Amino acid sequence: MLLGKVVGTLVATRKEPSLEGIKFLVLRQLDIDAAETRGYRVAADAVGAGLGEVVLYATGSSARMTRVTDQRPCDGVIMAIVDQLEVDGEMKYDKAEAG
Repeated sequence: MLLGKVVGTLVATRKEPSLEGIKFLVLRQLDIDAAETRGYRVAADAVGAGLGEVVLYATGSSARMTRVTDQRPCDGVIMAIVDQLEVDGEMKYDKAEAG
């Protein structure tokens, strides 16, 4: 599982039929301190995430293990919206304070 921040959306009017109905979001990859890195990722949204939210996402074959992405050609899926991230007793991210 990896950390990311939703920074945009992706719209594709023509796509593989099995991808119909899936919302795609653009993620900025985050490090363990919840700081943005240079990497970006497109992921299918399985949990209803929105712009600015910090999320957990999976890639590779694990991305096809949610109800939304099962048996679909996905290589990235958002599977959780992060409420808090604490590392070594230090709060790195709190959704309530990020507001």
